[in-house]
Amino acid sequence: MENEIATFDGKNGEGASEAEDLTHAFLVRLGDRVRAARSRKNISRKVLAEISGVSLRYLAQLESGSGNISIILLRRVAEALDYKIEWLVGEEDPYSSDTLAALSLFSQADQQTRARVLKILDPEEPTAKRAGRIAFIGLRGAGKSTIGRVTAEKLNVPFLELNEEIEQASGMPVNEVIALYGQEGYRRLEKQSLERVAATHSTIALAVAGGIVSEPETFNYLLRHYHTIWLKADPTDHMSRVREQGDERPMAGNPEAMSELRGILMSREALYARADIEIDTSAQNVEQTSFAVLKAIRENGYFTD
Repeated sequence: MENEIATFDGKNGEGASEAEDLTHAFLVRLGDRVRAARSRKNISRKVLAEISGVSLRYLAQLESGSGNISIILLRRVAEALDYKIEWLVGEEDPYSSDTLAALSLFSQADQQTRARVLKILDPEEPTAKRAGRIAFIGLRGAGKSTIGRVTAEKLNVPFLELNEEIEQASGMPVNEVIALYGQEGYRRLEKQSLERVAATHSTIALAVAGGIVSEPETFNYLLRHYHTIWLKADPTDHMSRVREQGDERPMAGNPEAMSELRGILMSREALYARADIEIDTSAQNVEQTSFAVLKAIRENGYFTD
């Protein structure tokens, strides 16, 4: 596989000096953009390494302008920063463009302002696209599956976990999908499954994986075709709930798991906040949380009795 991975290495024999200068300028610009993007997300280099799967050494070289990083690793970094790879390597600074400036302002706006902007940009009534579809988002351990099932039962609509749809489509467990096809293959199946559920269900309560927000195209589709509910929780609650389910992996052999979890939550917080509704599940039992969810759903008119 190593020989199939392209790297940014301007040295090609002829015109080596000029090529080296161009390569150096490119790598410096690239490093500046990665560092600036990480700063905007307010995450440490260590957290970025954890999310992207790229080593601290590579990231340090990349941000210093000396990183001869492969295309594949750079794509992982871009995805972890919620960037498209072309935004990092293009000639124009992405944050100098009107489009990304507008995206930045939109992400900071309140829900009423976002609704007005979307109404102008997309005159078609968004509620019609979302129909009676509700999607629960949030980190693992927030209660998406439990609250989703209770909500679906109360509303008398189907409940589905998107990973189950992915497994049915692929014919194998999700961990095998990732092992065989990688994150890219999993994300592709995730989007296809999300679209298939929307096409076949006008009413449904859906629980999606926490990382779906890191894939901009898929997350934007989710926001346009589902009423989204972010189930929030304190990191300690996330961790304890996962362990109560009998899964010791988050803590196994990793004394810094909690700080890393806090970093991941912080890096995704602005994305989760794009949801239509936010419900804090910390210090709340299932009955209290489900009551708050159903109340919000009815107040917003997502379902008609």
